[in-house]
Amino acid sequence: MAGAGLRLSIAVWAVTRAVLLLCVFRVWVMPGSDVSVDIEVIYQGWYGVLRTGIFPYDDVTWQYPPAAALAVLAPGLLPFLDYAPAFFLVCFLADAAVFALLLYAVRGGRRSAKGVWVWVVGVPLLGPIVYARYDVMVTAVAVAALLAAGRRTRLAGVLMGFGALLKVWPVLLLVGTPRGPRTRTAWTAAALGAAGIGLLFAVTMPGALAFLTFQRARGTEVESLGSLVFHLGRHVGWHGHARLNYGSVEFLGRYVHTVSRLALALTVLAFGWLLVWRLRARRFTACTPSDAAFAAVLLFTTTSRVISPQYVVWLIGLAAVCMTMRTTRQGLPIALVLLAAPLTQLEFPIWFSHVVASDKLGVATLALRNTLLVVATVISCARLWRETVTRAGPSGATDPPAEKEPALTAG
Repeated sequence: MAGAGLRLSIAVWAVTRAVLLLCVFRVWVMPGSDVSVDIEVIYQGWYGVLRTGIFPYDDVTWQYPPAAALAVLAPGLLPFLDYAPAFFLVCFLADAAVFALLLYAVRGGRRSAKGVWVWVVGVPLLGPIVYARYDVMVTAVAVAALLAAGRRTRLAGVLMGFGALLKVWPVLLLVGTPRGPRTRTAWTAAALGAAGIGLLFAVTMPGALAFLTFQRARGTEVESLGSLVFHLGRHVGWHGHARLNYGSVEFLGRYVHTVSRLALALTVLAFGWLLVWRLRARRFTACTPSDAAFAAVLLFTTTSRVISPQYVVWLIGLAAVCMTMRTTRQGLPIALVLLAAPLTQLEFPIWFSHVVASDKLGVATLALRNTLLVVATVISCARLWRETVTRAGPSGATDPPAEKEPALTAG
């Protein structure tokens, strides 16, 4: 980045993050639900259990892989603060780490500074929820993994495996690794790293795998794509309820189980498409790993029974890495995700009561946000297919590489 652009990005990052800290510390109180309540009640409760050396296996709200314990315990590194303030600062440091990684990646002009600005602008568009959930920590690991993938494949694989044990979705970053030695190295490193860390937790902390059973009975959360069926149904005679269930507000009532199963089927179909893409892809360029990761996580997010607001921070982080690549074709879906971010902040926390009530304001906001995510998913996947399958042709030929980013042909 040029000197002026660098200084401006640092200034904007500092100002916007100061505002986010003011929000989570309640110096500036936002309308709607308080995003920090979960930290002070649920996360701090988990912290009290985890520090004794066991997982909260009798708490159905604990639905995370074992390495998530590290994120929940991390505020303990700041013993001079109460749990919630320490948690907010750890999230702030994770945000700063992503920013620093992106600045380092674009040094010298080899990559585009647009990626830095996606992160600088995207996080405040999503709002203080970024500092009130541990997803920004997971995103930092995912960003580090993708940025390392081009030159340090084994390290990238270990980070992806570790990220999967933090919150599952970083395993999707493996889908775009170029065929041949790089795939074998990355996938092996991810598998061995995840297995080793998982085994260590399983041996040393009882209840490490309890989260697997707690996921089975999840329903349709009120912010998901499938929830729109019930939001609209309330206006035509459906008599279900929106209640706190398994740690989030879900719909309960007739047909909810059916819609939840359809969402799971849709997720299976989405992963089936990813498998077909992986088998058919022939043209791997320098931007393919990040583009494929972005498309894969979009698929995972939009088809999920739960689309919590903090999920969007995953997309913003991956979008930032994509936009550091000058040859990416994900610009339009990334723009749609950035448009969806402020709508996500509106539906939670600002207008969450309207969403839960299924009134016109809540339904319209949620429908627009979910529509943007669906359209972004379709365009992202279509462009990924076109760039890696269609343009390669039956022989697997590649186009000349753009600028300094070499083509990585299938091997």
